Amino acid sequence: MQIGMVGLGRMGGNMAERLRRGGHEVVGYDHHPEVSDVASLAELVERLAAPRVVWVMVPAGGPTKAAIGELAGLMSPGDLVIDGGNSRYTDDKLRGEELAERQIGFVDVGVSGGVWGLENGYALMAGGEAAEIQRLMPIFDTLKPEGTDGFVHAGSVGAGHFAKMVHNGIEYGMMQAFAEGWELLEATDIVTDVPGAFRSWRHGTVIRSWLLDLMVRALDDDPDLAKLKGYAEDSGEGRWTVQAAVDHAVPLPVITAALFARFASRQDDSPAMKMVAALRNQFGGHAVTSLGGPQSMGDESAADVVPPPDAQQ
Repeated sequence: MQIGMVGLGRMGGNMAERLRRGGHEVVGYDHHPEVSDVASLAELVERLAAPRVVWVMVPAGGPTKAAIGELAGLMSPGDLVIDGGNSRYTDDKLRGEELAERQIGFVDVGVSGGVWGLENGYALMAGGEAAEIQRLMPIFDTLKPEGTDGFVHAGSVGAGHFAKMVHNGIEYGMMQAFAEGWELLEATDIVTDVPGAFRSWRHGTVIRSWLLDLMVRALDDDPDLAKLKGYAEDSGEGRWTVQAAVDHAVPLPVITAALFARFASRQDDSPAMKMVAALRNQFGGHAVTSLGGPQSMGDESAADVVPPPDAQQ
């Protein structure tokens, strides 16, 4: 299948490569010309045969809005746009309606897999019309992990990003629990091998998980996390999850507390936040703040939510 990919950062670039390995023809565009197949969105649309499919994998908010808006003016009736970034689900309905006026289809896809997705596959949560989802199944089947799991048609437009938002909220809570447990073990002299304790939990326990594996990896790299500052960014989706909980009167004490803990990390050098920062770097290549200053672990064209202005350091 032929597809255009807009945004070739640490997520989009690896997704394009996985699709190529799966036998698909990918035409990629990025604002970094050295990784692009074409020089502009207009050239990308020209290279694709109608009816076209273009996957947008750029930061949520303004960059996504601008890219989809430009594509809307270039594409034709029967074409289809996929928003695979971490967009807010409330934006999806508006974008879908705007594209529908031009008879262009729209599907929102929450994507999880981070820097490991190229080899392991990506978990995909899609929102859109059944016919459009079916049209895209060859792409989804290639991107997702092998086996029956890893993909869901979550519902109508907006459902994919809503499911991914809740996924990220759960992720906040899980990381916070691991981080607090690590801090408590480090605060006493009872356990003398803290990394070993976490390593022992990787098999045979109810908390064994990929996140625990990544935690052990982080401790192998830096046993005391001495190289990191206890500062953890929030991507925006944690905030949206809590706001959705308020809107629907659903209590989310754990996820809300995990979000607020990240806010607290901006006031003092929190040991628990060192672990949260380390885990975010391990699974997603997210930038971390070392004692010597920020260290970028990727590029700006990845599909992360742009942090709110008041969340900047």
